[in-house]
Amino acid sequence: MINGITIEICCGSYDDVLTACAIPEVDRIELNCALELGGLTPSFSLMRAARKATDKKIIAMVRPRPAGFCYTETEKEMMFADAEVFLKNGADGIVFGFLQEDGSVDEANTRKMAELIHSYQKEAVFHKAFDAAEDPFAAIETLLSCQIDRILTSGKEDSVIPGFPLLKTLHETYGSCIEILPGGGVSAANALQTVQETGIRQLHMSAKSSLHDLEDYYAVDAEKIRAVLHVLSE
Repeated sequence: MINGITIEICCGSYDDVLTACAIPEVDRIELNCALELGGLTPSFSLMRAARKATDKKIIAMVRPRPAGFCYTETEKEMMFADAEVFLKNGADGIVFGFLQEDGSVDEANTRKMAELIHSYQKEAVFHKAFDAAEDPFAAIETLLSCQIDRILTSGKEDSVIPGFPLLKTLHETYGSCIEILPGGGVSAANALQTVQETGIRQLHMSAKSSLHDLEDYYAVDAEKIRAVLHVLSE
């Protein structure tokens, strides 16, 4: 945390976890794999290694495939099974998202997942599936009824800057009941503006750079994290 602002880093590998956790001001890790696909469910071995590597909060992604968030029954069964394995092995929360084909939140499965997570006294986080929901206000009302703890969102835009108006409205209207976590293109160029424009004192970022091993892939860049921390400390 820096100046009362919680920092969450999206990590897609064990090396990413080590990089992020070496920076004291980082508060929380969102653990994924395949960041180039928007983040998918990490392996159990990655979860276990990450837990051994740090005592910072780890929120494990449960997302079985890329693209949308309308899942088959088999995919849902896998998501619940993965979530329980992570919760039993040190995850501090689960980040997930279920939608219906009409763009509304899948209330039944969202409630079921939240109940599972809360049975372990951990955090239930609804990810950027929220930004694909047809009506953000109907969506957040459903998430409140399901007792979701936090929503990761860019304000239904491709990045946080054009999403500022909705982020601010959601925070001012619902922030006493549910956490709003801005994420999507957060960088040193806009981190302070995000806090100032929305009033929200937590940020989610991937802070990634592209590396190459036959093909390009993403990795957390410590210097990009430090650049954000620098502007937030001014």
